[in-house]
Amino acid sequence: MKEMKNFAVFGKKLESFYRNSCIALSRSLFRVLLFHSNPFCFQLFYFLTVSLFGYLALRVTKPRTSTNTSFRPKDYDIFFTSVSATTVSSMSTVEMEVFSNTQLIILTILMLLGGEVFTSMLGLQIAKSKIFPKFLNHKDDNRVDVVVDNTRHHPPDSNNNISFEQVELGCVNDRSHLENDEKNNIKYKSIRILGYVVLGYLLVVHIGGSTLVSMYIALVPSARQILQSKGIKIQTFSIFTTVSTFANCGYVPTNENMIVFKKNSGLLLLLLPQLLIGNTLYPSCLRFLIWLLQKITKRAEFSYILKNYKELGYCHLLSSLHSFLLAFTVLGFIVAQFILFCVMEWKSEAMDGLSAYEKFVASIFQVTNSRHTGESVVDLSVLSPAILVFFVVMMYLPPYTTFFPTTSDCQETASANGSRIRNPIKTLVGSLIFSQLSYIAMFVILVCITERDKMKDDPLNFNVLNITIEVISGYGNVGFSTGYSCKRLLKHDSACEDAWYGFAGRWSTQGKFVLILVMIFGRLKKFSMKQGKAWKLS
Repeated sequence: MKEMKNFAVFGKKLESFYRNSCIALSRSLFRVLLFHSNPFCFQLFYFLTVSLFGYLALRVTKPRTSTNTSFRPKDYDIFFTSVSATTVSSMSTVEMEVFSNTQLIILTILMLLGGEVFTSMLGLQIAKSKIFPKFLNHKDDNRVDVVVDNTRHHPPDSNNNISFEQVELGCVNDRSHLENDEKNNIKYKSIRILGYVVLGYLLVVHIGGSTLVSMYIALVPSARQILQSKGIKIQTFSIFTTVSTFANCGYVPTNENMIVFKKNSGLLLLLLPQLLIGNTLYPSCLRFLIWLLQKITKRAEFSYILKNYKELGYCHLLSSLHSFLLAFTVLGFIVAQFILFCVMEWKSEAMDGLSAYEKFVASIFQVTNSRHTGESVVDLSVLSPAILVFFVVMMYLPPYTTFFPTTSDCQETASANGSRIRNPIKTLVGSLIFSQLSYIAMFVILVCITERDKMKDDPLNFNVLNITIEVISGYGNVGFSTGYSCKRLLKHDSACEDAWYGFAGRWSTQGKFVLILVMIFGRLKKFSMKQGKAWKLS
């Protein structure tokens, strides 16, 4: 019996040791991943992990049983949807009304976790944790020790007195330590305040936006009847659509996206500012908000943020000039697209049944969504090729594109004399890496290879333009798609059924895998935007 008790005690100790070792190892790996890993590797790991957990959550929960469609998502399509939601791409291979209310909530969480504002807030928390406010921990006696410790390395003179140079050296070092501590302290406080501002920005937009959308649907019978006929809860639709719009994802719980609401101009106008302040106008709005808070509160942290935005390492903080030029560029692109869209499509099939005011609002909403959001009030397949090519250009452009060249706010580390510190290995790798257009061309070629048989048998649907639009839409994390139509089949197929999902839903498994790579690459394209400059074409 005694041996059994001793064995049991030994087993418990071994189990406790194993558990503590696993916890310590996990903490160590987490700290290494958090503080010592490459930012690209960290974000890649983050998006893959969130996508995997999203897939498992969607796989475990059951889809809707009351849906009229006979299509049920396969495992690969579920994983595709999870990656699309996490990378805020809104590329779809299944109809949205297949998902149950629980699955819509899961997709909402994925879009929130993958949004640029949310991920940037996580980056601020990591940056804050790396800066220890030493100034708060220093006491007067510690500063005296600095002088004494410096004298130990310099023997006193013959009169056993500390020389002036030694005292002066200690005082200089002391002042240097104090200046560094004060700088770290104000930087730490500024990053913490900035994190609170971004969090408040996020909460206000989501709470206010979802509340306004809920009120609109509750007060407007036509919008309410649409959701009731589809069995979608008003609150779920409001939160889902607000999160998707602000994150610039483009998913909507309805199969037809926003086409069913194209006559609800009020709803479109409510969503319009949300898709701008969540992406292309986010830096401009954030700087204006910080400037406003500085005027109201007079806090030193806000002044520090406005003057030392580069030192904080938050790439969404731009200079006042850059912020103004960015806002000017965004509005300029919207006006240019709106004019061309109205000229080409005002009396087209896409605008049938709409009044002049509804056409005006729908046109603004459609062209604004061409840059990184992807919600649509018209069927893209019926638009003119000129509009589609213009949309392709808009989807390709980075969100912070400006008309006038400005100095980048995320510069390389500079040495004390102002010269750039370059790593020869990184410079060589950066030179060998191709440009963004080269990668897009490679992805288009890969899809054309995987879908070559369908391009022969179904050339009207599987043409190069539609494939290019799908690839660039995935790269830009937009979600625009021309869809698939059985009417465009050269050979009539009675088994073919039209479905409300993207063109990629008709691709092969290999083609969908390529598009998954495109979406992940597009979400992380900011790490390779400056590469490929060594390739000279002339």
